[in-house]
Formats: sequence, structure tokens, C-alpha cells
Amino acid sequence: MSFRDLRNFTEMMRALGYPRLISMENFHAPNFMLVAEVLLWLVKRYEPQTDIPPDVETEQDRVFFIKAVAQFMATKAHIKLNTKKLYQADGYAVKELLKVTSVLYGAMNTKGVERTDVSEEDSSKFKFDLGSKIADLKAARQLASEITSKGASLYDLLGKEVELREARTESIARPLEINEAEKMMKIAIDCVLEQVQKTKDMLNNVALDEANLEAKIEKRKLELERSQKRLQTLQSVRPAFMDEYEKIEEQLQKQYSSYLEKFRNLTYLEQLLDDHRRTEQEMFEEAANMLRLMQNRLKEEEQHLLKSGNNDDSDADIQEDEGSDSEVEEGQIMKQRMATEALVQANPALGSQEVLLYKERTGTGVRMNVWKDGHQTGRCCLVGFVTLQPALSTQLEASLLLDVAYCNKFTCH
Repeated sequence: MSFRDLRNFTEMMRALGYPRLISMENFHAPNFMLVAEVLLWLVKRYEPQTDIPPDVETEQDRVFFIKAVAQFMATKAHIKLNTKKLYQADGYAVKELLKVTSVLYGAMNTKGVERTDVSEEDSSKFKFDLGSKIADLKAARQLASEITSKGASLYDLLGKEVELREARTESIARPLEINEAEKMMKIAIDCVLEQVQKTKDMLNNVALDEANLEAKIEKRKLELERSQKRLQTLQSVRPAFMDEYEKIEEQLQKQYSSYLEKFRNLTYLEQLLDDHRRTEQEMFEEAANMLRLMQNRLKEEEQHLLKSGNNDDSDADIQEDEGSDSEVEEGQIMKQRMATEALVQANPALGSQEVLLYKERTGTGVRMNVWKDGHQTGRCCLVGFVTLQPALSTQLEASLLLDVAYCNKFTCH
């Protein structure tokens, strides 16, 4: 029993005019009295002159009542009812009752539609709707074409009627030969038996194939069980080298951590080294620029002094003749010391460091080397050197020493 069937049954009974209100809860439990009452009402509604005994007090009366109703519906309405389900008088009986109610409900709806059609024809007697006739026109054209084709085929067949009549009359007049008929029947029986045998062979082959497949399935199942047992055994057994593997794995983890730490440190140190090299390169470039500026300035002063020194050549020659070589050197040393003291007093950044001008005589003049810390070995800084004429070296000492203070912040190795 479905909810939809029960709902349809109650709605149809209400529409047919059943006097009692049927609830959807009436058929949850067996209710033979209600089923008998509904069946009797439906039979009376279908055929009012029917005489069916309404007694359902005893078991025999109930059985007789159900059989009488089922026989009546089968003979009069051509509706086959299941007597067992009707006798259960529960939800399954609703489906059987629904067969009768649906017929009565359909007849009532058909009658109502016919009445409405008659009323509509009366109301629209003088109306003509062309749109509703288009489908009928198409159907009429199709039927006309079919009638034409059928008529042509019928005419051809009737034209052969003379010949066919003679053959038919001859066949009917000829006596029936029992032997020939028996022979044909045997041939037909043999064909049927052959087909039956083929079908049996196919069924036997299917049975054999089924047996083979079942055997293969059983074999596969056994193999699967063995494989599962072997897998469980392998999973339960610990490998021989598992302990060593775990130890090596722990060592590998430690080595990897150490590798990461060293790699980070190496990267950091490389970065510091790059920064240091970049700083030194900048310092060297700055020192080279300063030396270049000093050389340019010294060249300019040398050219200036050469121009002004042409007038003093005679005086310089006289002084060289009058004085001795020792006096000249002592005078130069005194000038150097005075220039150094003046440089230290003018540049407190030098502190107590000794700034020395080392003069070296060469073939072309005097080479002036400026050193910081006063040593040529160890920690020192060569500021620069300039090759000058002997007459100009003393005059340029002071200007060269003034640039030594800038190199105080550099450290050379």
C-alpha cells in the first residue's frame, strides 16, 4: 500500500458520493466490515439490481461474499480482483478496490465532459474557430493519401482475382493427402526438435561455462586468501636491518640539521666577505682618486715653479757654489722637520704618529715617498710618490705633507 493509492481511493470515493467519510487511517489494520460495505456499495453503484447477500458474520459468509463480488466484477465489468487481498481487508485491499473505483470515476468524468461539450456546442453554435480545424485538415489530407494508396493496391489485387480464384478452387477441390500432410508435419516436428536440441546444447554449454567460471572464481578466492595471509605475515615480521635503518635515519637527520646550520653560516660569512671586499674596493678607489688628484696638483705646481724658477737659476747656482753639500742637506732636513711639526700642529688627527718624507735620489730627480707610522715593514701606508727635479723637491714637501692626514684612516697590510 502506498500513500498515493490510499489518497486517490479516498478522493474517488468522495467524488462518487460515498455517504461515509473514509479516513486514511482506516486501512492501517484489517477492517473487513468497511471493505465489505465499500464493495457492496460499489456493486450497487455499478448494477443497482444485483442481489448479493450482505451477511459477513461468519467465516463462510465472508468467503462467499468475496467470491460473489469477484465473480460479478469479472463477468459484468471485466475486472479481475484478487480475493486473497480483498479478504485481508488492509492496505493491499485498497489496490483491488481502486480498480473498481477508477472505472466508475472515469465513467463519471467522461459523462461530465460530454455534458460540457454539449453545452459548449449549444453556446458556440454560430462560432467558427479556424485554428482548431488546422490539425483536422492535416489528418484529413494524410488519410486521403492513404486511401489513394490502399485503393491502388486493392485494385491490383482484384485484377489478379481471376487467376487466384482458379488456384484456390483447385486447391479446395483437391482431396487432402494424409501421407503428404503427415510428411510435412514430421518435417516441421523435426525442425522444431532440432531447434529444441540446439537450445538444450546452448543451455548445457552455458551450464559448463558457468561451472568453469565458478571454479575459476573459487581458485581466485583461494589465491586471494593465501596472498592476504602472506601479507599479514610479512607485516607482522620486523625486517632484519630495521634497527640499523632507524639508527642511520636518525644520524641522517642530525647530519642534515648540521648541514643546514653550516650552510646558513657559510652563506652569512660569504655575504660578510662580499661586503668587506666591496668596502675595501671602494676605499682603494677613493685612495687612487686622491693620489690622482695629488699628482695632478703637483704637476700643476711643478709647471708653475718651472716657469718662475728660470729667473732664480743664477741665484741657486751661486748658493750651491758658496755652501757645502753638508750644509745644504742639513738645511733640507731642518725644513722637513719644520714642515712635519707644522703638519702635526695643524692636523690633530695625526696624533703622535710620525709622518716621514723619504726622499730618494734617482737619475731624473728626487723621488718623494710618504709613509705613515714611519716604517716600511709591518703596518704602514704608502700615501704616494712623486718624482721631481732636485730644485723643486724642497718647495713641494709642505704641500705633499698636507695630504697625508687624509690617509690616516686607511690601513694597509
